[in-house]
Amino acid sequence: MKVLLCFIFSTVSILGFAKEKSDSTRYPLETSGAVSLNSNGIAPVPSFALGKPAMTLNLTLRKKWFSWDPQFSYGLDFRPWIMDNWFHFRLIDKTKFELRTGFNVSTFFSEYQTPSQFVWQGQKYGTLELAGIYKFSSTSSIGLMGWYDHGFDTGTVKGYFIDIVGDKSDIPIGKHLLMAINIQLFYIDYTGNSDGYFISPKLSMSAREFPAFLFFQGIQPFSTNIDPYPTFQWNIGVGYAF
Repeated sequence: MKVLLCFIFSTVSILGFAKEKSDSTRYPLETSGAVSLNSNGIAPVPSFALGKPAMTLNLTLRKKWFSWDPQFSYGLDFRPWIMDNWFHFRLIDKTKFELRTGFNVSTFFSEYQTPSQFVWQGQKYGTLELAGIYKFSSTSSIGLMGWYDHGFDTGTVKGYFIDIVGDKSDIPIGKHLLMAINIQLFYIDYTGNSDGYFISPKLSMSAREFPAFLFFQGIQPFSTNIDPYPTFQWNIGVGYAF
């Protein structure tokens, strides 16, 4: 199975590189990103939550079929929390539909206490992704995404993450404000009794033609075997898109 996955990704990468080389003059490099500060670092997998204020930098560097989409998250003490390095390849990229695959090389940092000291450790993960997105318009879409996560260090977990995502942006609120809504319904199935169904809404508000925004995000479990049973988690924050 691992050999087959490596072969598939190698083939896609080679074909994509050849396509990218021939299209290099027609498709310039596109860059975008956002930096944000939130009140409570939450995560879809509860064991990955930071549980205190955090800063996050999201970047996207895209050239036609390929993109690099890293995310770097830190606590306010500047200790790293999560460092993601997503590499995506779009198998289909149409006006109404996008099908992409990708892989992520990431590190999750956590702290634990021994009888004599606190220990800060980083654990390495690899993730494979397959995602399909249907676009109703330039401002609304629905997507289905699946991940397989695999931890490489002692104490890490492995398993599946299935996510249905609905997005609606540029909703006018009066003459000067715009609102965006993102709702995720997801299922996690990880080792170590980390299974469950969750909903995660996110609301963002910004002024027209102004890159700063405010947001609220929450995560509520429907059903899970995680012990202790996770309660509703939420945070608020401010961000700047560029």
